[in-house]
Amino acid sequence: MASNIGWELYRTFLGVLREGSLSGAARALGITQPTAGRHVAALEAALGTVLFTRSQVGLLPTEVALSLRTHAEAMESTAASLQRAATAQGDGARGVVRISASEVIGVEVLPPIVARLRETHPLLKVELVVTNRLQDLLRREADIAVRMVRPKQEQLLARRIGDILLGLHAHRDYLARHGTPRRPEDLAGHAVIGYDQPTAFIRQAGKALPGFHRDTFSLRTDSDLAQLALIRAGAGIGMCQVGLARRSEALVRLMPRTVSMRLDTWVTMHEDLRHSPRCRVAFDALVEGLQQYVGMTTAPGAQGKMARTRTPASE
Repeated sequence: MASNIGWELYRTFLGVLREGSLSGAARALGITQPTAGRHVAALEAALGTVLFTRSQVGLLPTEVALSLRTHAEAMESTAASLQRAATAQGDGARGVVRISASEVIGVEVLPPIVARLRETHPLLKVELVVTNRLQDLLRREADIAVRMVRPKQEQLLARRIGDILLGLHAHRDYLARHGTPRRPEDLAGHAVIGYDQPTAFIRQAGKALPGFHRDTFSLRTDSDLAQLALIRAGAGIGMCQVGLARRSEALVRLMPRTVSMRLDTWVTMHEDLRHSPRCRVAFDALVEGLQQYVGMTTAPGAQGKMARTRTPASE
């Protein structure tokens, strides 16, 4: 096995894994198909194994290729992190900062915060990763993450924002047509908006709201944005962040004393980025903006200060 394998071979390997063909990988990476083929062949020769087999539907990864994927993706994240760090050379906040956030936070809450950040630091470029999957900060999939769960890794710097409140909401038009439920058991006669596939958070939420499960939902989607859009469209009753609902007089919160959930919200980044100007100003802007959204009050001068997470990684 060769000990010095160029990153470009692994980059093409990932491209073929994701696209399913040499031509697709070539288009995605901006190289020619013959070059992509040579890269895969060179990597197979260097590793001494077959990575793909041909089929009528394209190239199928072998078990070896699938086992290598996470390692190659870690290399990809590191390479991207190196590039972001390289572009940040010079005085002041400049270069690229990569921020990860959930669907609703990334689309509904962060845009004005990012806009203010860019107005203050015009040399800063922001990559906003909108996903409900937790980006791995240790593998540098992102520089900064807004998380709805307490960070556990000791290598992370974290700032707790507070609790984002969730509640049942419906559009006034829907309630005018179908009436207003007063008790949780009244939901049985309504169009309830919910998930399709359960997650750990959803299972925990189900304990707090008996009867709020898949079989009772008239409208099902795993996209938080789609659920929010359905509520706004008057399609039914669903869970929504109270802060978002307050932006519209048309949305009504239902049974606030009975149905209430909280999302523990944190801004986190790797401790190695503590002294990076681009990451520090972005971290501070996120903390300040999210605290305003949550409605948290802080001591003068305390906004944006970072503390190392002390929670053991084994928890």
